[in-house]
Amino acid sequence: MVYTRKDVSTLTRDERQRFVRALLELKRRGEYDEFVRMHIEHFVPDGEAGLRTAHMTPSFLPWHRQFLLELERALQRVDPSVSVPYWDWTKDRGTTSAPWTDDLLGGNGRPSDHQVTTGPFAYAEGNWTLKRNVTDTEFLTRDLGRRRDPIQLPDKSDLEWALKDPVYDTEPWDSTASKGFRNKLEGWGPGHGSASWRNHNRVHRWVGGVMLGGASVNDPVFWLLHAFVDLQWSRWQSRHPGARYLPDRPPGPGSAQHGRIVARQEKLPPWDVTPEELEDHSRFYRYG
Repeated sequence: MVYTRKDVSTLTRDERQRFVRALLELKRRGEYDEFVRMHIEHFVPDGEAGLRTAHMTPSFLPWHRQFLLELERALQRVDPSVSVPYWDWTKDRGTTSAPWTDDLLGGNGRPSDHQVTTGPFAYAEGNWTLKRNVTDTEFLTRDLGRRRDPIQLPDKSDLEWALKDPVYDTEPWDSTASKGFRNKLEGWGPGHGSASWRNHNRVHRWVGGVMLGGASVNDPVFWLLHAFVDLQWSRWQSRHPGARYLPDRPPGPGSAQHGRIVARQEKLPPWDVTPEELEDHSRFYRYG
């Protein structure tokens, strides 16, 4: 059955409650922490040896599409009516608007230690203790907009810069690729600091706290961010008919990326699925 992913700002009160309850139930069962573990395991930067599947690589988009589908299937085993909403950060740009309301994801972290103290995922509620993390912190943290060194969320022009590129990805197929839709949307840029973070990466930086590293899945906003990223891939495909995932073939033995990235028809670890099989999401869901 094809279901709809909605803009988080349009969810009814009942839809918000169902989404939150399903997330909390996955956490209670221990299933949610396995998603955190998986993301940490597959967060492999350019500078490390081995296969890259989740970040700084062409498979950034299909990997996270499958990751979202796995989470959605788990949520729907709890409540079949639930799907992952998307957060349009070009429209909902405040720190108190959706999704940062008390009945959804809660608000900003407090100034002293960035601990989130409002909403259903606040540590004091007793339902969201971080079990898998890259630090010893047990509570959810956020620093929306970065108080000490403020940054802004990406806007429509940032997305347009990515969407107008007609090529999915280009050599060298990593974070240094200056052309191609994938890296422009993922958001790795030259230099250091704020100017080097675009689109997806800048949103992670804007949220701050646990969203800054491989354990970013500990903040449920991770899924809303990536649902919107996934929507951009769908929009890019509609805008550039016939454009496909690249590379279509694995880099040869003489390439620095040999054995380090996933080509269109290769399996995408840790699943038995290829990027090609994930190019069309219409058999699973639509966007509302």
